[in-house]
Amino acid sequence: MEKHKDTMIGGLLLSKSVNVIAISASELVETARSLHGLSRVCTAAMGRLLVAVSMMSARLKTETDSITVTFAGGGPAGNLTAVGHRGGIVKGCITNPEIELPPNADGKLDVGGAVGKLGEMRVIRDLSLKEPYVGRCALVSGEIADDFANYFLVSEQQPSLVYLGVRVEPQTGRVRSAAGLMLTPLPDCPDEDIARLEALTGEIASLSKHIDDGETLKDALDKLFEGMDFEVSDELLPEYRCDCGRERLERVIISLGEVELTDMIEQDGRAEIVCSFCRKKYEFTENDLRKLLDEAKKHAEENDE
Repeated sequence: MEKHKDTMIGGLLLSKSVNVIAISASELVETARSLHGLSRVCTAAMGRLLVAVSMMSARLKTETDSITVTFAGGGPAGNLTAVGHRGGIVKGCITNPEIELPPNADGKLDVGGAVGKLGEMRVIRDLSLKEPYVGRCALVSGEIADDFANYFLVSEQQPSLVYLGVRVEPQTGRVRSAAGLMLTPLPDCPDEDIARLEALTGEIASLSKHIDDGETLKDALDKLFEGMDFEVSDELLPEYRCDCGRERLERVIISLGEVELTDMIEQDGRAEIVCSFCRKKYEFTENDLRKLLDEAKKHAEENDE
């Protein structure tokens, strides 16, 4: 069966009274699964989070803007974090990627059980201003989509319909499809239009199945929103991409300070850092660390002046 490239579509509905953003992200989520060695339930959990953050970050204005979302629900999967940049570029990490759970009462992957709900989700919007905006909200289910909808309502006073779906192969765990949709009524949206959107909930829940069956995202949306004045405003190519690099990690090591760097040199004589988001390893020799120690001393002297 033909599989289509990942894509994200933004647009408007119902005489431009509802904002739409939708995504098909099978390759994106499969990249995360492969990099992190995710179990089936963790693939679904991380996949949902990555899909949501990709949609949230699609329209960031500059390369330095970012959105970071962390779920700390107290479940066996531990904390989940995703970072999004302009254009729907995302990366993510999870504390315990290999944990697996039995299906839930509905026979589906128990994402809520893996994530837990005795905690909070935190959203950091860094829009290249002096201070980032930080929002927090208690989790309601740990199922990710419900929690995002609750966050938008409680923390941003913006009611939204949020759908996130990830389908995996039962035997291999490979991602068959991943899809997401956010519908946000604008301030002038009539109540009857909101009712029409709510009536679509059952059909929206089949979006990842339509993608799995080989439909393009555009075709699936055209069918879903038939007769609702659906206008596409932009199309993007979302992607799982890590922006780590040796220079960035050198800055992190320098920030540890003279005392910790000296201990590292004297006790280990080397350092190995593994990126949490892409698992790439960076080796630092004793000579490398001594150069970074010199940099740390310079910084300290400059700050003392």
